[in-house]
Amino acid sequence: MSALGDLVEIDDRTLLVLGQELRVEQDQPDVANALVHRTGDTLVLVDTGVTAPFRAALREATSRVGPWSRALLLTTHGHPDHVANNDLVDELGVPAEHYVPALDVDQMRDPTAYWVRAFDRIAGVVPLPPPPALADHLMSLFEPMRPFGATTRTYEERPLEWIRIGSPAFSGWTFADGAVRVLRSQGHCAGHVIVHLSDCGVLHLSDEGNGACGAMADADQLKLQTVLGAVSLLFREGNGAVLTDGHTFAVRQRSEAVSYLDGLLEQATAMWAVALRLTEELRQVRPSAFTARYEEAAADLGLSGANPSAMFNAMMAVNQLRELGLRPEADGPDAPWSRPTLQSPPH
Repeated sequence: MSALGDLVEIDDRTLLVLGQELRVEQDQPDVANALVHRTGDTLVLVDTGVTAPFRAALREATSRVGPWSRALLLTTHGHPDHVANNDLVDELGVPAEHYVPALDVDQMRDPTAYWVRAFDRIAGVVPLPPPPALADHLMSLFEPMRPFGATTRTYEERPLEWIRIGSPAFSGWTFADGAVRVLRSQGHCAGHVIVHLSDCGVLHLSDEGNGACGAMADADQLKLQTVLGAVSLLFREGNGAVLTDGHTFAVRQRSEAVSYLDGLLEQATAMWAVALRLTEELRQVRPSAFTARYEEAAADLGLSGANPSAMFNAMMAVNQLRELGLRPEADGPDAPWSRPTLQSPPH
């Protein structure tokens, strides 16, 4: 049984620092896994999680992969469980760089507003407190929040590169003489990136593998599924050795990684089929009724994303309706959804 801050050795210069699940009813924040790696004389941190105990675990991990004389912090995306300890890089006593996705800067500056937007979409779909109160409470679990430091810049300030890893080609940025590759994915949320460490063959998927359907308001299902397919091919061709991510607390070797990624894609098509059937069976497609049956069908198929809860299940279900082309017929909680009329109006 893993615990917050446990260190999993991938090799003598690469550690996965394990986080924990979200339990709002117990006032427990989720903490994303982080990677600590050394390439040459550069310490590479991928995400910093949240909470003081996790910060201490990161410091321990940095001492175990040394020696290093410079530091590079790479933020995969702006969600609070990944960024709260970002100022740690400024305390390491060496020249440091820190990069974040430009598309996530607004939510890092005002995470409460970001989560109000997320909860507004499911108001009336499942029983929840008012979105502002829920967002305030959720964000209170992630204090202290320090997403920016003295060296923080955006990836987008650097020239964009096309990066080929075997057959798959990605756009992104390279660091440490090409040993570290930051690849744009932008499925889980607007600015999301994944990270490839060529020295050890680790591909850190962060939250792109959280489930078959992205839950967030700024999720892009096509990008999410496209990157899962590209990473699966990368591993299939032998250009990746180990797959890690933000929330499953697992280190997957090559064949297991391919099976896991292909399984996520199969789940996505299975849930599409389920959702399509439900929209045909329901007399009126109200998000509350659709969500309840969508959740039952996912359980029957053995599917769940990271941090499964009624809240996240509803967010995924609403995204699935939109992905199928349905739209709300009116404003207001739980208004029915339908497909737009395609016939031309009479002349």
